[in-house]
Formats: sequence, structure tokens, C-alpha cells
Amino acid sequence: MAQTKDLTEGNPLSLIIKFALPLLGGILFQQAYNIADAAIVGRYLGAKALAAVGASSSAQFLTFGFCMGTMTGFAVPVAQRFGARDYDGMRRFVFCANILAAATALLMTSLCAFFCDQILFALKTPEDIFGDARVYLFTLFLGTPFIIFYNWLSSLLRAVGDSKTPFAFLVFSTMLNVVLDLLFIVCFGWGVFGAAFATVISLFVSGLLCALYIRAKFEILRLKKENKVFDIRTAAALVKIGVPMGLQFSITAIGSMIMQAANNALGTVYVSAFSAASKIKQFAISPFDALAASVSTFASQNYGAHKFDRIKKGFAQGLAAGTLLGAALAVLLIFFGRQLSMIFISAKNADVLDASQKFLFISGFFYLVIPFLNVSRLTVQGLGYSNRAIFSGVIEMLARIFVSFALVPKMGWTAICFCDQAAWVSATFFIFSYCLCLIGRLQKEAR
Repeated sequence: MAQTKDLTEGNPLSLIIKFALPLLGGILFQQAYNIADAAIVGRYLGAKALAAVGASSSAQFLTFGFCMGTMTGFAVPVAQRFGARDYDGMRRFVFCANILAAATALLMTSLCAFFCDQILFALKTPEDIFGDARVYLFTLFLGTPFIIFYNWLSSLLRAVGDSKTPFAFLVFSTMLNVVLDLLFIVCFGWGVFGAAFATVISLFVSGLLCALYIRAKFEILRLKKENKVFDIRTAAALVKIGVPMGLQFSITAIGSMIMQAANNALGTVYVSAFSAASKIKQFAISPFDALAASVSTFASQNYGAHKFDRIKKGFAQGLAAGTLLGAALAVLLIFFGRQLSMIFISAKNADVLDASQKFLFISGFFYLVIPFLNVSRLTVQGLGYSNRAIFSGVIEMLARIFVSFALVPKMGWTAICFCDQAAWVSATFFIFSYCLCLIGRLQKEAR
């Protein structure tokens, strides 16, 4: 049988780093899905096809971010019950979350597929790439159940301390995705549909592997007859945590969609540059996401065990590690942005390369802010206060809206390059302060 991981005992930093490393691998490989699509599409189908793949990235973040955030939220009570060693209570949460995950998949797939065209119109997708953008986005929307399937099961495994297995399965499925990309695009000539279809199949495979592994190896997660009861109060507790976490992603994405619409209006050159630079930026943010998710799980389990001093120590050490990481990534983006952009863009597209390099150069100077934003937000969520963390998403949204409407018409691409950073800085002021106050209050109440 597979071993669970108790994060309520031992050195916090060591536990957080060890738990974060497989998470980082998983997130990087998840980003590799998109990078493989973009690199192969850009190289084999051209800059317009790359723009079509990237034209709806904010809409994907809106919908899939909601799904992933909600599934992560469903795992928070599971981690808390696991930390408290209340295994029957944990399994009741798992059963109810299974039902809610299936309902979420049905609802989100129906809504996204039905409104696909309207989303692309709202994003002001250029006419010359609209057809390919629609094919790509619609295919991904039909794969929403598989995105939910994988993210719920991987969140469940992480809740009981196993961050290695989801990583291993993503390694396999990412390799499969690259092979299928080449097969569908280069050999079969399926264009952008092939890129999206390869991603959907690969996500299904990774989710299926998680399901089979849980069934075979995790006896602690096997549901007993008495656990298979859909309890309204249990479901309400899941929704109370999961939906605000999903909405936090979605609210942030609304600002990103408005920013992308403003950028799309600048023309195909800047759509292509934004597509390439965004892939690199998101890849560089992945280590912060892994670190924050690790601190969140650490906080969840120790909250269940009522070890609030450990939560404070883990939070502080997580921030210190994130700050060192931010400095290293800042150097990479500031000095090597052009070379990184050439993963997606050929040297003959000099105007696109120049724009992408500028975006990454400016982004790099703000990477020390990201660990404070991500670690604080996910710690608050891991403690069960996701309805508070949602305000940081609202602040990010408002900052992006302001830049998009007030500055992009005057400053063009330069304003786009500062849009994310304005959102990061604004949201950090709120969520970092709130997280410190929350941890302090929990410590006082426990004494």
C-alpha cells in the first residue's frame, strides 16, 4: 500500500521543500502541455496559428482556473480531517466531493461549449485567426471533464501527503502529449485541432492513472458503505471552501480577459508576442505555485492538528525560500528573455521577438512580489478562509481593468507589459497583511 505523508511532525522547511518538489514537477509538466502545443504550432503551422492558440488563453484561465481552484478547495477539508486523524470524516468529504466534481464537470462543459463563440467575440479575436481560435478553444472546452477528473484526484492525493504520484503520471502524460502533438499536427495535418485534441487525451490519461492508483494503493481512501451518503452539511462545507477558491481564479481571469481583449485590439504581432511571453511567464511562475501549494497543504494538516505555531513557522520559511527563488528567476527573465522567446518564435519575426523580450524584461523586475502574493493567498485558503482570499482576486481584476481601459489606449504594448505587475503589487498589499493577522489570531485563540 502507498504511504500517506503527515506534515504535522518534523522540520517545516524540509517538509515543505520535499513536498513542493514533486508539485513543481507536476506544475512544470502541466505547463509543458501548453508549451508543447505552442512550440509545435508556432514552428509547424506559423505565427498566425500560434496567435490562434494564444488568443483565448485568458478565457481558458477563467474556466479551467475555476475548475482547478474548486477541486483544490474540495481537498482542503480532506487534508484537515486527515491531519486530525478523523478518517471516517475524511472519507465522507471524499464521497460528497466526488458527486460535486461530477456536477461541476457537467455544468462547466455545457456552459463553455455553448458560449464559445461569444467568448472569442468578447476577446476581440482578430478575424484572420478567429476560425482556428474557435476550433482550438471549443475542443479544449469539450475536454473540461478530464481537466476536473485529473485535478480532483491529484488534489486528493496531495491532501493525504502524496505529491509524488501525480507528478509521475503527469511526466508520462506530457510525453504522450508531445508525441500526439507531432502525430496529429505533422503526420495527420489536423492543425490546431490536433494540438487541442492531444492535450485532452493526455489529461484523460493522467486522470485515469490517478484513479487506478488510488483504487489499488490507498486503502485509507477506499469508501465504506457508511461513507457513501450525500450529506447536505458536508457538501455545503465543501462548496463554502471550493467555490470561493474557484471564483478567486475566475475573478482574476476576468481582468486577464479584459487585458487580452485590449491586447488583441493592437494586432496580430502583439497577439503572437503575448502568446509566447505569457507561456514563458507562466512557466516561470510555476515554482511559486508549487511552493504555495505545499505551504497550503502544510497549513491545512497542521490546522486540523491545532498546531498553529508550526503554521507560522512554515509560512515564514516558505516566504524566505520564495524570495530567493524570485531573485533567480528575475535574472533569467531580464537578461535572457529574447532567447527564451525564440522557443516559440523564429528569428525572422523580429518585431514579435522584440515585443516578447520587452514583456519579459519588465516582468522580471516584479518577481520578488509573487511569493508574497501566492504563499499568502494559498495559506489563507488552506486554513479554510477562501472566502477572504477571494478579495485578492478582486483587487487583481480591478488593477488589470484600470490598466487596460485607462493606459493601453495611450501607451499601447508598454501598458500591457505592466498590467500583470500592477495586479500583483495591488493584491499583495491586502492578502499578505490579512494572512499575518489570521495566523496571529489563530495562535492567540489556541492559547
